[in-house]
Amino acid sequence: MSRSAPVVYSPAYECDIGRHVFPTQKFRLVRDALLADGTLEARDIVPAGAAPRDDLLLVHTAEYLDDLEHLRWTSRTRMSELPLTAEIVNAYVVAAGGTTLAACGALAQGVAVHLGGGFHHAFADLASGFCYINDLAVAIRVMQRDGRVRRAAVVDCDLHQGNGTAHVFRDDPTVFTFSIHQEHLYPVKERSDLDIGLENGAGDQEFNGRLAASLERVWEQGPELVLYQAGADPYEDDQLGALKLTIDGLRQRDALVLEGCVERGIPVVVTLGGGYARQVADTVRIHRNTCALALELAVRSEAGPPRTPERPGGGR
Repeated sequence: MSRSAPVVYSPAYECDIGRHVFPTQKFRLVRDALLADGTLEARDIVPAGAAPRDDLLLVHTAEYLDDLEHLRWTSRTRMSELPLTAEIVNAYVVAAGGTTLAACGALAQGVAVHLGGGFHHAFADLASGFCYINDLAVAIRVMQRDGRVRRAAVVDCDLHQGNGTAHVFRDDPTVFTFSIHQEHLYPVKERSDLDIGLENGAGDQEFNGRLAASLERVWEQGPELVLYQAGADPYEDDQLGALKLTIDGLRQRDALVLEGCVERGIPVVVTLGGGYARQVADTVRIHRNTCALALELAVRSEAGPPRTPERPGGGR
């Protein structure tokens, strides 16, 4: 498929976390699925690089980053549900660079896909869940620092609330945070600008009806960039949740967000977020569908050859 949307990826994301419900191989498998069906060509993949420390410091404290660098279990890192190794820390630092690069690409091309990222539980000075670095927050702060956007929004459609992202931007009127999630589930909730907490058992109709209405609030904010956390875990056969979205329902969810952005000319970045289906193939299929729709919309809306996105900070 000829396309104009940057697709960012790194093999570093498939890090060894031991026996775990989080399938880090999914990032590679989603890439492979897109390559196998012709949605993506290998030459079109843009490699992610590690986010510079200066970029990470726009969101995270120096003390917390030092803990990660030196692999120290402290009050700041001990809430993680992952091991703490150099390989794992590197995966998260590269993911922050990947989402930042994808944001640059979206601003240039209208749509960008990051085959990774969406680590919305990380706080400025605290690891949480399966998240060490909040790539969503880092990307937005870099775009703001570099004068590429003033206003941004996070549309978080993961099973879990984007608590870290909500906390990072809690007093910032330039970033609108929206999370639709299962209410009675991890994490302890922070206050987003707009939260929709769904009861156990909510399915396609309720989720997408509430999402469609809520997106109107997002559009009203006038964001110059949307970061879409497209978690696969609202799926009905996910191991960690009790929402009941079907694969078709998740396709409808993606269309509401992505078509809504494209129709309004709002640059949008896809990040993968969570996904813990009993069958990893289901998680891969859901993520593949999200990415394929984004690429299809980019082809429809953009003319001209693909361009490699300019890296933040003048090519660091």
